[in-house]
Amino acid sequence: MKSLNPALQTHLNEGTTTLSWCWRITRADGVTFGFTDHDRTLSFDGTEFEPESGLTASEIRSGSDLSVDAQDAQGVLSSDRITETDILDGRWDNAAVEVWRVNWASPAQRVLLRRGAIGQIRRGRLAFVAEVRSLAHVLGQTVGRTFQASCDAALGDARCGVNLEATAFKGVGAVVDVLRDRAFTASGLGTFEAGWFTFGLVEWTSGANAVRRVEVLSHDLVDGVTILTLLEAPVRPITATDAFVVRAGCDKRIATCGTKFANVANFRGFPHIPGQDAVLRYATKDGGHEGAVL
Repeated sequence: MKSLNPALQTHLNEGTTTLSWCWRITRADGVTFGFTDHDRTLSFDGTEFEPESGLTASEIRSGSDLSVDAQDAQGVLSSDRITETDILDGRWDNAAVEVWRVNWASPAQRVLLRRGAIGQIRRGRLAFVAEVRSLAHVLGQTVGRTFQASCDAALGDARCGVNLEATAFKGVGAVVDVLRDRAFTASGLGTFEAGWFTFGLVEWTSGANAVRRVEVLSHDLVDGVTILTLLEAPVRPITATDAFVVRAGCDKRIATCGTKFANVANFRGFPHIPGQDAVLRYATKDGGHEGAVL
């Protein structure tokens, strides 16, 4: 049960109220925004809550169990502070949210109803709906290791140990010609064999997408020309001369770990774990009953 400010409780008991919703949103990059569905600016705790921000709230859905409570915040894409480009760019993903109920006539009378994070964002042609998930959503995340044949480490992290800054695993290039919204020919990578950067990571160092990263779906060589295809098209269009750094990728197999990275000692999978074919094995008359694959 929440403890209400005595003045706010008195206001609620009057029957006629002057209440509004306020959202304080802190993105992963540390930028904080304040929004309200009231028609004028409200201010408290060092944050200005802007009116007419394009945000309106749905009802709050709560349960007595550990299921994830949620509320939807709807908004228009024409807002100066909430742009379609920023949404597509992922800047609002998992942003921390505080939802306040405030007496707009006296903002000191307020109560923090919930904390959470922005979850799924559904976009339309003119508007978006952002799901505000409660902190219970963290309990639904997978924690710990997964027993599987493939490696569960991220290439280059502390568990993997591969140095992706080594010249053998890092290339510097530039876009020569844009083939599609997520495919282009590149210069500067002619010394690397085809497939070397498949499942790797492109980090843009110039152009409209500078400092952003995207995964490489495939790395091909056609008549000596390097072609990179990205997993997703960048939010902003790729243009010729855009510079980037690309790092090698890994398909998480132990064979690749050994031949490409010479790093089998740090392989974090279980390559000898029985697979589905183990269910089909059976003893045979002349097979020595060793249960080998037929």
